[in-house]
Amino acid sequence: MTTPRIPPVEPPYPEAMQQDFDRVMRGLPPLNIFRTVAHNPRVLSRMVAGGLLDKGSISLRQRELVILRICALCRAEYEWGVHVAAYGAKAQFTPEQITATVHGDAAAPQWSGEERLLIALCDALHRQRDVDDALWAELSRAFSQAQLVELLMLAGFYQMVSCVVNAARIEHQAGTPRFPQTG
Repeated sequence: MTTPRIPPVEPPYPEAMQQDFDRVMRGLPPLNIFRTVAHNPRVLSRMVAGGLLDKGSISLRQRELVILRICALCRAEYEWGVHVAAYGAKAQFTPEQITATVHGDAAAPQWSGEERLLIALCDALHRQRDVDDALWAELSRAFSQAQLVELLMLAGFYQMVSCVVNAARIEHQAGTPRFPQTG
């Protein structure tokens, strides 16, 4: 077990902080990541206001596939587990698909054509911080410009979140899964 480098803030929370927690958590207790970022209330407010978990131009399943894949590539088990627990069932991922977000590739048979493109996008952004022309052409045929902007921003946002949870050593969230083991 890793010790957090920045311990989560403890209640009682100042009113403005509680409002930020309520906005993102909708009545549930705040997650460790939000309680850790809350050491800087301005950054917490910006993070909560800048999130992309609302209804956007892509489906919930597409959104969560990008988040799970980026978090897996960045080895951000904390954030990956939070999203599997909160959205995995809503996104209708099978156990094999959940495992494939960590250990699979874009050619895995359990993904649709568009989902394979999303995995390839995540892999390219993670490896090169760019997308080659051939992949971009495929993505452009499958997704609108508005969707492409959202997908790029989503991948970048969760790379940032992954850096925060990894570097701050945010403690694993109770009740959330860990990365699946292979073989």
